[in-house]
Amino acid sequence: MKEPILKLEGLKTHFFTSDGIAKAVDGVNLELFAGETLGLVGESGCGKTVTGLSILRLVPEPPGRIVGGRVLFEGRDLLSLAAEEMRKVRGNKISMIFQEPMTSLNPVFTIGNQIVEVLTLHRGLRKREAWEQATELLERVGIPDPQRRVKEYPHQLSGGMRQRAMIAMALACNPKVLIADEPTTALDVTIQAEILELIHQLQEELNTAVMLITHDLAVIAQTAHRVAVMYAGKIVEKAGVRDLFGSPKHPYTQELLKSLPRLDIAEEPKKRLHEISGAVPNLLALPTGCYFHPRCPRRIDICFHEEPLLLAVNGEQEAACWVAQQEAARGQAIS
Repeated sequence: MKEPILKLEGLKTHFFTSDGIAKAVDGVNLELFAGETLGLVGESGCGKTVTGLSILRLVPEPPGRIVGGRVLFEGRDLLSLAAEEMRKVRGNKISMIFQEPMTSLNPVFTIGNQIVEVLTLHRGLRKREAWEQATELLERVGIPDPQRRVKEYPHQLSGGMRQRAMIAMALACNPKVLIADEPTTALDVTIQAEILELIHQLQEELNTAVMLITHDLAVIAQTAHRVAVMYAGKIVEKAGVRDLFGSPKHPYTQELLKSLPRLDIAEEPKKRLHEISGAVPNLLALPTGCYFHPRCPRRIDICFHEEPLLLAVNGEQEAACWVAQQEAARGQAIS
């Protein structure tokens, strides 16, 4: 069995505030293999972005701090590396496409300057060679007239072009792992499809492992091989993409999928979209037992006071749910 290129073991990232401790990432275990796309999904505020930032040790301190676990990249624990060693990994072997390129790109430097900095720092290229490479990268990600665009500032580019420039920067050093945090946010459907296709093409060329962070399940269905569902800082379900969409086991995943707009309800044109009752819990005042139980339509007594572990419920499909685990146990007993 091949080893994952990136493995999170019990990762915990907390934010220490005047009101208390917010457990944004609370014991996350994940594996990412070369050449695959792992989708990390969930509602806003569930800890997806903080997980990505924790991998690269970019959590703002204070108030945030990684308080436990390991981040193993090619067998090395990134959390134990010195700052200088971590800089050699960040942007070089592991890159990240941030959620909003307008705030992630430096407004006072040209697009070319920002890509050149990556190339000179990590690949040791001379300035002239780095500028040529930066222009080639912009052409590679589909930006028209790259010789002109490389000299322009972020505000002179459209949203789609800025996102492509971010991808060019992230892929400048041919990273082994790419963390894409909502790479299609605020883009229209046509540009969204082009960006996703671009990431897929570059992944196939470089055999890059991609962690795709999004709340858009339609994007996950089109692009991911495996999916991890997050809720209140924890992974509540892990499965192959077919298993997750075909037979979700955790009630939260089931509710998310029910919330998707459907094209097969022509007979009921006025039917309202399904919505999950309640709201994501306050991380400063989490409920006892299963964190989802206040919103769960299938909760049972044990859900109120005992937290379920993430266990196998169907082959390689895992769920942190008492009901799903009981159903799996009954199915095994019958068989």
